[in-house]
Amino acid sequence: MHALIVVAHPLTASLTHAVAAQIAAGVSQSAVTHSAEIADLAAAGFDPRFGKADIAAFNRQAAFPADVIAEQQRIDAADALVLVYPVYWWSMPALMKGWIERVFSNGWAYEEADGRVVKKLGHLPVHLVAIGAADRGTWQRHGYDVAMRTQVDHGIFDYCGAPVKSSTLLLQEQVENHLQSARDLGSRLFATDHADAS
Repeated sequence: MHALIVVAHPLTASLTHAVAAQIAAGVSQSAVTHSAEIADLAAAGFDPRFGKADIAAFNRQAAFPADVIAEQQRIDAADALVLVYPVYWWSMPALMKGWIERVFSNGWAYEEADGRVVKKLGHLPVHLVAIGAADRGTWQRHGYDVAMRTQVDHGIFDYCGAPVKSSTLLLQEQVENHLQSARDLGSRLFATDHADAS
C-alpha cells in the first residue's frame, strides 16, 4: 500500500515537515509492503493559481494542464492521501487550497452531469493533519474544530466522495507529542479498522 503525503509549508525545517516525515516513517515501519511519498508543494514550485487553462479544463473545453495531470497521476497511484499543513488565518495555506482547486477538478474528482454531481473518488481514503498555534479551548470556543470539518472534510472531500478517515488538529499545548502522534498515525494508516477522528 502506498501513501501520498502532501505538505504545504515553505520551510523544510518546520514542524509541518517534521510531522509529515514522521507519518511517512510510521507508514514504512508498519509493514514491509507499505511505502510513502512526500509531495512538497513549495519545493516543487506548484502554481496554486486557478487560471484560464484550469477554467477551460473545468468546463471540459480543454485537457487538464500538464502539472495538474502529474498531480492527479500521483494521487491515482496512492492508496491513501494525507494532507499536512499549518493553519493560516483559520484555514489551510493558499498553496494547499490552490492545489486542491486545480487538481480536484470537474471530470477527474467529480463530474457534473444533468444537474447532479457524480463523486469519483470513493476509493481514496483521506487523512487530514492541521497544525495550529492556539490551545484547544480557543479553537473550541470559536467553533474551529467544527468549521474545519465542515469546510474541508465535507466541503471538499465529501463532494468528491473521498472518505475522510481521520481529521487531526495538532495544537501548541501538545507540541511535545506531535511527532509521536504523527508516527502513530502513519503506522495505522492502512489498518482496516482505522477510524480515528481526533
